Amino acid sequence: MTTETLETVFDINKIREIIPHRYPFLLVDRVTFIDPGIKGIGFKNLTSNEPFFQGHFPGNPIMPGVLIVEALAQLGCITMLCKEEYKGMIGLFAGIDGVRFKKPVVPGDKLILQVELLKIKGPIGKFKGTATVDGILACEAEVLFAIAPNPTGRSV
Repeated sequence: MTTETLETVFDINKIREIIPHRYPFLLVDRVTFIDPGIKGIGFKNLTSNEPFFQGHFPGNPIMPGVLIVEALAQLGCITMLCKEEYKGMIGLFAGIDGVRFKKPVVPGDKLILQVELLKIKGPIGKFKGTATVDGILACEAEVLFAIAPNPTGRSV
């Protein structure tokens, strides 16, 4: 790893340059560590104003598990798409394996996301992802992805 890799932090503006997701579906607030194409760490701060908390569940708000997995997939895309060879491309969710939810994620939590590349062959790969709150595992999953040309024909 280079010193540049260890010092890299992506704020929300840089994240928006890398992936096309926007509110309310952008689920990574900041990337705190990146080893392009290998490993990424970031987080999502959850407030009671998140739109999904209104209906999931009234009186007992819990972040939907599918959105936790989506946040891991988005961090995986950021990790891959910041590599020079993939700039301007798009990451596509191709599947999930071994998903386990261990702890509810609620308003006020800081969801720490971590992904690490397990394998890649051509444009298809797999990350191991974990999401924690206060050091306690909330979710783990293996996320399959595909890297493809951006269908809009332009950079994000």
